[in-house]
Amino acid sequence: MNSTILVNIFRFVLLLALQILVFNNMNFGGYISAFPYILFIILYPVNGNKANLLIASFFLGLIMDLFSNSGGVHATACVLLAHLRPYFFKFSFGLSYEYQTVKLNDVLTPERFTFILLAVSTHHITLFLLESFQITFILDVLLRTVLSALFTILTCIILIYLIKPNKR
Repeated sequence: MNSTILVNIFRFVLLLALQILVFNNMNFGGYISAFPYILFIILYPVNGNKANLLIASFFLGLIMDLFSNSGGVHATACVLLAHLRPYFFKFSFGLSYEYQTVKLNDVLTPERFTFILLAVSTHHITLFLLESFQITFILDVLLRTVLSALFTILTCIILIYLIKPNKR
């Protein structure tokens, strides 16, 4: 088996377990929640198979829905994020993306931060809009999106630096 496949499987299981066991039990003030499981979609290899990413994203969201009893909102948000990911790469990295030279688990640059911000914001706005499913809760959705996105971005950056391979 290819080492990239093993790394992706390990990342899938580890991030899902962390989300289910730790982060699903953290909720600050009813508005702030972290969803670092989307790091799997964010850190998926740039030159990886797009169909495999969409399928894995669906199952990632589906498993989250099963454990969160949320009726498909995580699966929808994950698949949308996986679908829009190439556009976010192109917007954030420009020519570097076209030459497939992007690595997200390096030093945090403005391009990497922009990509993470776009990915997390898209996931969260989709998740919270589908969760409330009423336009009357738009201020609540926006507040939850902003606060949870900030907390998730901070958590994702910390996790990226924790799992970053050492260069010797």
